[in-house]
Amino acid sequence: MQELIVIKIGGNIIDDDPALQSFLITLAQLQQNGKQKFILIHGGGKLATKMATAMGVEQQMIDGRRITDAETLKIVTMVYAGFINKNIVAQLQANGSNAIGFTGADGNLIQAHKREHPTIDYGFVGDIDTVNNEAIENLLTQFDILVIAPITHNGKGQLLNTNADTIAQTIATSLVNNNIVTLIYSFEKEGVLLDINKEDSVIPVLNKSYYTTIKSQGAIFAGMLPKLDNAFNAIDKGVKQVIIGKAEKLSQLITGEVGTSIVYE
Repeated sequence: MQELIVIKIGGNIIDDDPALQSFLITLAQLQQNGKQKFILIHGGGKLATKMATAMGVEQQMIDGRRITDAETLKIVTMVYAGFINKNIVAQLQANGSNAIGFTGADGNLIQAHKREHPTIDYGFVGDIDTVNNEAIENLLTQFDILVIAPITHNGKGQLLNTNADTIAQTIATSLVNNNIVTLIYSFEKEGVLLDINKEDSVIPVLNKSYYTTIKSQGAIFAGMLPKLDNAFNAIDKGVKQVIIGKAEKLSQLITGEVGTSIVYE
């Protein structure tokens, strides 16, 4: 079976040009020096928020998730599928990796439906229905790195803003039958922190029961909750390992030397 590494890059790294460039240089080197296949899923929420503010479009967040009205959908599509996606692809190309960028609508890669909730209207936010495994597997034979923006579609012409952490988890778990899959959540922190203000409070190994306890105590930063929920879901569904940690230490993250390793028990 082929070794596949699914990486989600997000947080302040996307907004920090030198940090992003360094990360992409490392990723390109890993791809060229190893036998693994790579899929990179990116966010870009901070740049989208900055753009929305500049355009006078008010933003709402609930538990780390963005409420996406019609105007916000236009902004996130332009930012995620446009500038961020193509900037990443261009930098990977410049470093010798033949990368290609997509949204979930391209090639019908990811279909979703508009989120339904009894009390909250999330707007044009998508929850994933299907992943086109055959298309992804074929693309992995043709390109070195697939770069996926967190925009999906409903098959009826409607684009949907979909959480990038969830896309990373869903793609990783959908490909476990033919691949040995590692899922990496990389961002600006050293790992999952017990105290958001203390970089040395990294939890090296986090199991489900401990996570449930500290989550109920409100010890986990709200923006981390979708990431962790997805991490445990991935382990549950057969992903070999899930590691959360600092993007600048990508090589060590992949080997599990740093960051927070997610385990079920």
